[in-house]
Amino acid sequence: MVPMTVPTLASAAPDLPATSPLAPAYARLSEVFPALRVTETTPGEPLPEGDGWVRATGLAEGGEALAAFLDWDAEQIRRDYGEEGRADVVASFGLHRYAWPVCLLVTIPWFLHRRVPRVPVEDVAFQRTLGRLVVRTGTFACLPGDPAADAPGARVVPDEEALRAEVRAAVAEHLEPVLAGFRPRMRRGARALWGMASDEVTEGLWYVGHLLGEEERAVREAGELLPGRVAPFAQGAGFRELTGHRGEPLATRDRASCCLFYTLRPEDTCVTCPRTCDAERIERLTTAR
Repeated sequence: MVPMTVPTLASAAPDLPATSPLAPAYARLSEVFPALRVTETTPGEPLPEGDGWVRATGLAEGGEALAAFLDWDAEQIRRDYGEEGRADVVASFGLHRYAWPVCLLVTIPWFLHRRVPRVPVEDVAFQRTLGRLVVRTGTFACLPGDPAADAPGARVVPDEEALRAEVRAAVAEHLEPVLAGFRPRMRRGARALWGMASDEVTEGLWYVGHLLGEEERAVREAGELLPGRVAPFAQGAGFRELTGHRGEPLATRDRASCCLFYTLRPEDTCVTCPRTCDAERIERLTTAR
């Protein structure tokens, strides 16, 4: 198993078939991770409202929509741990549970088909309890020779590095206003928040790469995507290798940010947490296998 915390998302009914250049990637994502389903809409179609839906613009505004969104996390902490979570802990949980799946809107089409959509906040809605994302898809970047290069909205970029720059730009475009909306509740500065963004990009791709049977490629390409601090991202993917008890290689990384779970269970840290020593990581990674 890939050692990371994955947001809990409920399964939903299959979507109607779509034919956009991004549809095959989103369909494959749902095949390997059925708890998350992506529905594409056209630029003229409205995004869903009510019944648990939240628009990314509402989270970015940081008002009532964000407060209602975080009520779910506060209740989950009370229910599962029998105590009140600090406001910054609740916000940290909520941001993770939003940003982790939303980053996949960009990284999975890139990973599977070398197509990178733009997903500004006004084009995304999320239903967390059903595990549903609705996104208005329009423009996307691709490489020369892509069969979709002549499709409406396609922008051809010259090479792989230019496409990686498109991934970073697309994720940053979406997350920058969302991070601003969360920031007053987080008690963290901009660098720490962009460290969280680095973690969400890296660990989402790592986890889904594992489900796809391509974990090694996911690790390699995440490292190429975030080779170090690349503005505005505060840290690179940061993968490194440990050696197991039988000499087997074990992939790990050090998170740029802390999820603050230790405030609820001090003895229980993430395997990628900087607080977790290498000896403990080896034990836990070996047991997971």
